[in-house]
Amino acid sequence: MNYDLIVVGMGPSSVFLAYELINTKKYKNILLIDQGKSVEKRYCPISKTNKCMGCKPYCNITCGFSGAGAFSDGKLNSYHLSSKDSDGDIYLGGNDGGYIKKYMPKDEIFKLLEYTDNIYLKFGADKELKGINYKEEILELQEKSKKQGLNLVSYPIRHLGTEKAHILYGKLQKYLKDNGINMLFETEAKDLIIEDGKVKGVKIHDIKNDICKDLFSDKVVLAVGRKGASWLSDICNKYGIETKIGSVDIGIRYELPDKTMAKINKYLYEGKFIGRPFPYRDKVRTFCQNPSGFVSAEVYDNGLTLVNGHSYKDKKSTNTNLAILVSHHFTHPFDKPIEYGENVAQNLNRLAGNKIMVQRLGDIYRGRRTWEEDLNNNSVKPTLKGAVAGDLTYGLGYRTMTDILQFIKDIDKVVEGFAHPDNLLYGPEIKFYSNEVVLDKDFQTSIKGLYSIGDGGGLSTGLMMASASGIQMARILSKK
Repeated sequence: MNYDLIVVGMGPSSVFLAYELINTKKYKNILLIDQGKSVEKRYCPISKTNKCMGCKPYCNITCGFSGAGAFSDGKLNSYHLSSKDSDGDIYLGGNDGGYIKKYMPKDEIFKLLEYTDNIYLKFGADKELKGINYKEEILELQEKSKKQGLNLVSYPIRHLGTEKAHILYGKLQKYLKDNGINMLFETEAKDLIIEDGKVKGVKIHDIKNDICKDLFSDKVVLAVGRKGASWLSDICNKYGIETKIGSVDIGIRYELPDKTMAKINKYLYEGKFIGRPFPYRDKVRTFCQNPSGFVSAEVYDNGLTLVNGHSYKDKKSTNTNLAILVSHHFTHPFDKPIEYGENVAQNLNRLAGNKIMVQRLGDIYRGRRTWEEDLNNNSVKPTLKGAVAGDLTYGLGYRTMTDILQFIKDIDKVVEGFAHPDNLLYGPEIKFYSNEVVLDKDFQTSIKGLYSIGDGGGLSTGLMMASASGIQMARILSKK
């Protein structure tokens, strides 16, 4: 089987790459591969069972058409519509947008984001922008945050919601199919075919039929997302693909009452606090805030169960949840940030019987574990019903936990009640990035014809930036 182009993964970067290439006559035979299912078949049973069922062979939240991010809450961060700060700069989100800024000037990135945003609108994204109507109130909160050594980042957000995201990506999937894009679902990319420093194709495993095949192309794009970061790291090690030591974000999902977060939810919708709390001065940030949302579980490679958050357009709770993440950067001789994060997750999973662990903040301060009875009597009721009460301090490192607790105290001086003892911490929440794949200006790796885009290799972070990286990859390929 020969193709003009093979793309491994079907997250936003892959989808938008294929979308942009449809009008390019040069690439007539394009193949997308993913371990998961088509978007209409992606369903998480936790809404009915109240616990993670460990779907086999792969988790429906992390795998399949549109990737993991779209299944969680579908927030599109419209950085290009943000106001510049006093230094004339704009925050690009997450790890400051990923490493794409190394390959493109910011003004080009903003034009790319505007183009990407218009595609989302074309396929049904909400025209309403959150976080643009309360500029004075936001500035007041930002000034208050600065006094506590915190940076409160604000930019416009389009919120799809989990259920609406499915509809939008369903339309995109149909568009790709109607325009001749080949898609193989429930198919693993087991290995690459590389000869004399050049890519020749991909070795795949058809999961349903248990058949292995070799597919050939002299151009392969790896768009594996965070779910595939470990696989990508192994591939790079196997073939000597040049990388730099990357990072891993380790932390918890925090749940507290909507009323506590009322101003942040109303004015910003998603407020991103960034700080370097005493004493270690590690970078700590909030991420993926879900007003009136639901805490969720998802399964990654090696059976790791991680916590995340959902927010819907129509279905609402009375709690807000958000991630609190500590960035872990390692130096020589240690070069395995993914394995470090996996070990943290494995330890917490074992302690909770392969489920998500939850603990009251007040119990951590008191130096005791949380029991089921404590949750039953708690004013903040957990929205993830299958979470197991326990003690997160057994699994999270001292430095990581110290960073998180001090960060919570710092935010409490801006958002009263943020450090209330009844608030809940779920763990583990970990954002995996591969060791940064070294790319040239065309996103090509040190293997000729092999490219890397999206979150898995660190080029982007989040739905919007991943989608934009796919558009840019398509433009580069169309010139070759």
